[in-house]
Amino acid sequence: MSEIDGALAAERGGPVDVVVVDDHPLFTRGLGLLLPGLSGGRVRVVGTTDDASAAAALVRRHHADVAIVDLHMPPPGGTRAIAAIRRADPMVRVVALSGLAEADAAIEALRAGAAGFLPKTADPESLVRPLLAVLDGWSVLPEALLRQLLEEATPTGEQGIADQLTADERRLWRLIADGTSTVDIATTLHVSERTTKRLVAHLLRRLDVTTRVEAAALAGRVGLGKDSGARARPAGGWAG
Repeated sequence: MSEIDGALAAERGGPVDVVVVDDHPLFTRGLGLLLPGLSGGRVRVVGTTDDASAAAALVRRHHADVAIVDLHMPPPGGTRAIAAIRRADPMVRVVALSGLAEADAAIEALRAGAAGFLPKTADPESLVRPLLAVLDGWSVLPEALLRQLLEEATPTGEQGIADQLTADERRLWRLIADGTSTVDIATTLHVSERTTKRLVAHLLRRLDVTTRVEAAALAGRVGLGKDSGARARPAGGWAG
């Protein structure tokens, strides 16, 4: 599915609206206070809930651009909340949070439709920089998790995927693997941002993945591109 990026905020001329799905009120309140100031007014928290089953309705009600979801919510849980949000509005970018570095939980969240996975700390300020990267079209992961995804053994049949794609589809895949934003892909391909999002959504379906992170990891495993790796921005290492 196509993914919203920071360019939408500029197109609308307004701030990026965020909802927080978390059952820790101090953490939620901290994000609500810090994000507007630390983002220069670009980001605002417009709604919060401690009920995972209410997450999708909250996103629809506030027309949110981004949802921040704690994976360890009480039942039905954060992963189901992510899937419900993505079904309700596929354009919403979802950032999954966890207090533990759990690779399985992170991968499950990404497969449910999250654009990124970040460690949850006692200091909400530490989340601002990677969150803003997500808003700019990046997918973010802890560096260790990203490396684990890239170093996994290639499943049977993956190596032939690139051969089944057209030259244009392989070019788009390389751009995604390089971490190129929607705006820059549109410029490179000489198409509109709307067309770019449609092309990306089509490619993700061809690759049988749900997020750009998974597409980038798959590109690394099959050796696509001169660097033979993905450049999804790791949360622990910030390159220009």
